[in-house]
Amino acid sequence: MTALANNIGDLLTRRAALNPEREAVYDVARGLRLSFSELAERAHRLANALIDDGVKPGDRVGLLLMNSAEFIESFFAIARLGAVVVPLNWRLTAEELRFILQDSGTTTLIFDDEFADTVDALVGFEDRTGLTRLLGVGAPAVPGTRDYTAFRDQGAAMAPLLGARDQDALYIMYTSGTTGLPKGVVHTHESALWGVLTISATADLRPGDRYLQALPLFHVGALTPGTLCVYLGVTSIVMRSFDPAAAWKLIEEERVTTGLLVPAMLNFMLQVPGFEGFDRSALRWMMSGAAPVPVSLIERYAELSVDILQVYGLTETCGPACLIDSENALTRVGSTGRGFFHSDVKIVGDDGAPCAAGAPGEVWVRGRHIMREYWNRPDATAETLVDGWLRTGDVAIMDEDGFVYIQDRIKDMIISGGENIYPAEVENVLLGAPGVADAAVIGMASARWGESPLAILVRDDPELTEAAVLAHCQSRLARFKQPRAVRFVDSIPRNPSGKILKRVLRDQFPEPAPE
Repeated sequence: MTALANNIGDLLTRRAALNPEREAVYDVARGLRLSFSELAERAHRLANALIDDGVKPGDRVGLLLMNSAEFIESFFAIARLGAVVVPLNWRLTAEELRFILQDSGTTTLIFDDEFADTVDALVGFEDRTGLTRLLGVGAPAVPGTRDYTAFRDQGAAMAPLLGARDQDALYIMYTSGTTGLPKGVVHTHESALWGVLTISATADLRPGDRYLQALPLFHVGALTPGTLCVYLGVTSIVMRSFDPAAAWKLIEEERVTTGLLVPAMLNFMLQVPGFEGFDRSALRWMMSGAAPVPVSLIERYAELSVDILQVYGLTETCGPACLIDSENALTRVGSTGRGFFHSDVKIVGDDGAPCAAGAPGEVWVRGRHIMREYWNRPDATAETLVDGWLRTGDVAIMDEDGFVYIQDRIKDMIISGGENIYPAEVENVLLGAPGVADAAVIGMASARWGESPLAILVRDDPELTEAAVLAHCQSRLARFKQPRAVRFVDSIPRNPSGKILKRVLRDQFPEPAPE
């Protein structure tokens, strides 16, 4: 193939040629710093070692890895040789992972030693998983596993020929599976490249920036920005797992300029004792998404002179759909902004026609960064992709200036007495109540209204009462939107991208609403 092919693995090779000595990755947990030339050499060696061992273009390679240099180099190596990456959510059980491995047809698995028990269970299933090659980081004691580092280092250091391009599959990323079985979202080298290009043309990310990589890399909200960092020559400060106190320390010591944290992470950082004392003078802004960002959270960070730029996107869009810029983050608080540079966004009603300004409807997104398909799911693909547009399943309004305000997921909407209630709006009010650390809202069955809102809260003031919470809502929400009851819990269940697991809460609180 020609050197001009669109191949994501080639981005690292080209960046290493341009800026060989610039720091590419700081793997915080290992204390490992790699320049772009060092990262590229490791990726090339791994790619060549896999090729020599029989991995071919189109083969699926699973990554069951924490955030690390090994994850990043593996991603670019697999991309370059033309195999297909299957990023695996390490919070899943062996049974859940078995479904993904079998559904995707994964034959090679690269995994961290801390997941040895899970992998041991995977290879022990009677019906097997199709795995024929196991590479363990840290030499885990799983039968048939080869040491990842030794395997990688036996490969040649030169860049191998590109084994895939353009519309060839780059990765299959499985949706979180909050309802039903997860679906494999297929992104190509071209869609991933356009995901990078549209962010680059929209967000204020600059060569030489230092990017806090705290979301798990198996999530599109980390993998696409990680690819963008290589494209632009930005240093990735990689946290193995998120810790709010450690995040503040890294922002100070590593002179972090930007990054992406979901609202729950930003909220946890504000609960770190003495967080105001950390030097954050290099931090220009922080993106936040995966769920609507509470207005109170944006305002709290504004008081710290940190812009929170709400981003909206999905796995199916390779991440980007809408972004609010610094100029509008505070004047249009609550908006996720306009569509990215190479993204078209519209709000569509039940009749399939575009909604008038201010009228709620489903968000549809179009662009060259949209997924190719759901893996082996032509029915789901046809339902979701319509004439080049992606139906998101999210409800939003768009104002006359084109700014989008995400309301909620269609399936999470509460219908009470014929009125639509978007839980995110109620959660936003609850998070502004004194003594509330975290909040979720679900619908309760109501004999009178059909459904009524239930507030589920984590409190940081043990004296906070249900009556105080309900009183806080009375002047801030229309009566039909006000919670009918409050339940206090120790924590709100969330998936790795920070989205509230409403299904879990509905199972936990099945009682009817008080009338």
